[in-house]
Amino acid sequence: MKEIVIDLEAEKKEILKRYRALLRACKSTMQKGDKRMIRLAFDMALESHQNMRRKSGEPYIYHPIAVAQIAAEEIGLGTTSIVCALLHDVVEDTDITLDDIEREFGKKVTKIIDGLTKISGVFDYNSSLQAENFRKMLLTLADDVRVILIKLADRLHNMRTMEFMPRDKQLKISSETVYLYAPLAHRLGLYTLKSELEDLSMKYMEPVTYKFIAQQLNEKKAERENFITDFISPIKDILNEQGLDADVYGRPKSIHSIWTKMRKKNIPFDEVYDLFAIRIILNSKPENEKSDCWKAYSIVTDLYHPNPDRLRDWISSPRANGYESLHTTVMGPRGQWVEVQIRTTRMNEIAEKGFAAHWKYKEEPNNDSGLDQWIHKVRELLSNPEANALDFLDDFKMNLFSDEIFIFTPKGSLIQLPVNATALDFAFEIHTDIGASCIGAKVNHKLVPLSYKLQNGDQVEIITSSKQSPKEDWLNFVVTAKAKSKIKSSLKEEKRKIAENGKEILERKLKSLKVTYNSDNLYKLSYFFKLSSTLDLFYNVAQGKIDVKQLKEFVASEKIVENKPEKIEFVPNEQFNKKVKGDDSDTLLIGEDLQKLDYKLSACCNPIPGDDVFGFVTVGDGIKIHRTNCPNAAKLMANYGYRIVKAKWNSQKELAFLTGLHITGIDDVGLINKITTVISSDFKVNMRSITVDTDDGIFEGSIMVYVNNTKHLDNLILKLKEVVGVSSVTRFDSHDEDMVKAS
Repeated sequence: MKEIVIDLEAEKKEILKRYRALLRACKSTMQKGDKRMIRLAFDMALESHQNMRRKSGEPYIYHPIAVAQIAAEEIGLGTTSIVCALLHDVVEDTDITLDDIEREFGKKVTKIIDGLTKISGVFDYNSSLQAENFRKMLLTLADDVRVILIKLADRLHNMRTMEFMPRDKQLKISSETVYLYAPLAHRLGLYTLKSELEDLSMKYMEPVTYKFIAQQLNEKKAERENFITDFISPIKDILNEQGLDADVYGRPKSIHSIWTKMRKKNIPFDEVYDLFAIRIILNSKPENEKSDCWKAYSIVTDLYHPNPDRLRDWISSPRANGYESLHTTVMGPRGQWVEVQIRTTRMNEIAEKGFAAHWKYKEEPNNDSGLDQWIHKVRELLSNPEANALDFLDDFKMNLFSDEIFIFTPKGSLIQLPVNATALDFAFEIHTDIGASCIGAKVNHKLVPLSYKLQNGDQVEIITSSKQSPKEDWLNFVVTAKAKSKIKSSLKEEKRKIAENGKEILERKLKSLKVTYNSDNLYKLSYFFKLSSTLDLFYNVAQGKIDVKQLKEFVASEKIVENKPEKIEFVPNEQFNKKVKGDDSDTLLIGEDLQKLDYKLSACCNPIPGDDVFGFVTVGDGIKIHRTNCPNAAKLMANYGYRIVKAKWNSQKELAFLTGLHITGIDDVGLINKITTVISSDFKVNMRSITVDTDDGIFEGSIMVYVNNTKHLDNLILKLKEVVGVSSVTRFDSHDEDMVKAS
């Protein structure tokens, strides 16, 4: 291996150069004494990280400087945040303590750095470290939003410099990013940052698709620029005539958003027309902002026909994260739809850097902005100490990306809720007690059930009863994190009361079977009945789901049980390593020792040889093999990183693996026959099932076939596309399967 020669002098010069660039980025927000404070933080970081290097071989200090630069330039944060960004890793990675930081920089900086420092110490493997970290980070959000903003800057730099990481690390970090950090950036209004995080995640999770779209965008760049010039030139002329000072330009959509559209609509790249958006940024006085935006809208829609269903007015009713803009979609001169975004310079700054960048810390304590309201909701969610970190994360995440609808109370107050929110969500939003006792609602003076999905502009009156209490089926239709959390908490309390009875019943039954009632046997019993906790065991006994006959079976198999793990918990990778052959001792080779190793191919994504895969250790169901682009992959890797096992396909004999194909086309006589001929006769592939639906001349079919590997599948798809009348053939995931239960 070639030895890397390190030029220390050149590195010193580079560090100084980057530090000066950071100071230039902070210049606009700097006040007296700030430069000295930043210098002090820089010196501390430089000294504490002096012997550390990143995976790329670069000095570690490059990372905190870059994070501070992102915080200053791309998010618009001030001196305190810059100091915290420079010091964000020192407590975790070096000998410096929080007391040292408090001595030098005071309590405010210390609190933020504590929020940025990961949890260390003993950790329960039945939970998720990542979820606990995230929960801790959000706890500090209630006091100071800067914790999250610096965390996002840290994550962005890590994503930008991830090429030197091993593949499994890249996948895990990308999954966390797309699952949690990108939605969080979206919620805080940092749209530019959100788009980059999504694109970078995709670069590692879907490298082939990413390269393809990037290449296509590059090839069509000149054509796109000519179109934009032709489109905006008349708009500019009329804006000048009307005396409106504006910048008009086109900006390409992110690779991730193009890919999302391709997937949602099931269309190839060539059919995605809105590859870019036109922005009109008006330099308006505060009092003229609204009227200028509508004037610009009128100019655009006079020139080009608008799509009436595609007007989005976030100026009259801004999004909860502070986003203000007018969006319309118009028919361009070449017969294609073009999205136009109209906003002022102030609105654009909020859209680019997030409302949080303009946060007035403690200056306006009664600020009633959308962001304040959201943080208040987060605070409420976190106030439930018993909530499982993973449950909390699921509930919390759900509310990050959802668009808002505006609902009115009987007295005309405005309440923002996520899209698909129900009457019951509205009740919990008003007050927890109103939600818990809700029996129905009146929407626009008409009686509706609790599960009624609210529409934008509905006026809602809640009907309550003192006899009502939360029901388990409520969880099936509520969508807000607050409602879910409160219902779960109430049900848990009810479950605990029932479990107390079950505990007494079980104790009596075990006594009659001459089995000692102790924690050891309770764990064995839980394992025997495949239950995740002793609380579930007591509850099932109280409900009559476990009877004496089943307990006798347990006693009979006691000897077998003794040889199995006593606790239901994650089984570390090392236990599998002994069974795995090959050079990579920590990699599961699929296709070898099929009978000896307890693993299954997951039904939610049907992996086949050639697919990029990973193993996931389940409780009681062995290892499940998933594709890295499986619909559930991001969630599994983000929340249960410690249960992920590296896996790869072994070069093996020809085995058949099940996969699904979705075929669409023009219905024609004998089309099904042609398709089945290609599959059965030409390719000698076995079919498990075929479902076909034709509607007014359009053919849609789903076929489950057995193939050897991805190459075999790709050839089959190419062959099917050649059949006259077939317009598209795509592989599909089985979304019907429930998410793998990890607990």
